[in-house]
Amino acid sequence: MSPIALSAKQLISPAPLVSIPSHDAFFDSIKTLCGKAFAGKVTLDNQGPSSMDEQPLVMHVRKCNEQQLQIPFHVGDDASRTWIITKTGSGLSLKHDHRHADGSHDESTMYGGHTQDAGWAQVQSFPVDQYSKEMFVKQGIPQSSSNIWQMYIYPEVFTYRLIREGREFRVDFDLSKEIAKPAAPWGYQD
Repeated sequence: MSPIALSAKQLISPAPLVSIPSHDAFFDSIKTLCGKAFAGKVTLDNQGPSSMDEQPLVMHVRKCNEQQLQIPFHVGDDASRTWIITKTGSGLSLKHDHRHADGSHDESTMYGGHTQDAGWAQVQSFPVDQYSKEMFVKQGIPQSSSNIWQMYIYPEVFTYRLIREGREFRVDFDLSKEIAKPAAPWGYQD
C-alpha cells in the first residue's frame, strides 16, 4: 500500500513499540521482580560518608507494564524518590521522580538520561539528557551535566550507580532476600 493510500485511522494509530534484544532483556529482568522489595547498602561513595550510609535503603519494583517500570527508592523514612524506566522506541529512558511529603513535585525532578547504545542484558547506561542538563545549570549544579546513571541486574544483585568526573556513587541491593514492601512513595497511591 502506498503512503498516499493510508486511511486516517492508520495515520493516527500508535506505532508499535520498537526495541532491541539487550534493552528487552534488561527491562524484562527487572520486571520479573515486580511487586517485590529489597534492602540495599551504599557500597561506594567517593564523596561520603553521607546520610544514606546510616539509613535503611529499600528498592521496591512497584508498578510494571510492557512499557514502564516504576521503582521507588526509599532512604529511611524518606519516600521522595522513584526511578522510572521507560521503553521509548529508541532505547530506554531513566527518570528520577522526586516528590515532597505532600506529593508535590520537587524543584529537582524528572531528571535523568537515555540509553545511547545497546548496552547489555545485565547493564544499561543512561547519559544525562538535555532537559536534565538545562535543569542542573539553572539550579547551579552544572557539574551534574555530565552525569551517567548505570543500572546492573544480576541474579543476586541490583546496582544503581552514578558516575561523572570526580564523582562515583553506588548502591547494591540484595536480590536473594525479599523484604516487606514499603508504603507507596510520596505522590503515589497504593
